[in-house]
Amino acid sequence: MENTRLNKIDRLLQKELGDIFQKQTQAMHGVLVSVTAVRVSPDLSVAKAYLSIFPSDKADELIKAIRANTKSIRYDLGQRVRLQLRKIPDLTFFIDDSLDYIENIDKLLKQ
Repeated sequence: MENTRLNKIDRLLQKELGDIFQKQTQAMHGVLVSVTAVRVSPDLSVAKAYLSIFPSDKADELIKAIRANTKSIRYDLGQRVRLQLRKIPDLTFFIDDSLDYIENIDKLLKQ
């Protein structure tokens, strides 16, 4: 029962964070930020968001900017989900480099 609720909250936060990042990155041409996964702690106090950033050479620069603006992103998220959630979890952002890892393995296998 609890696991189902956490999964729904994960998907809700993933969708809303994706919309927030899509609107914020429209001004930057050639940059795409997508939310690959969100994991919420059982007490709903912390949400870990995994971001895939394209192009990957700008990933470090963008993740620093995102981490610096965590409070404003949390506020925007709270405005969007205030009717579904009573408490908005603290956000932590991580780079999801699984696509780069897969590409590297494919390149090594072709050699």
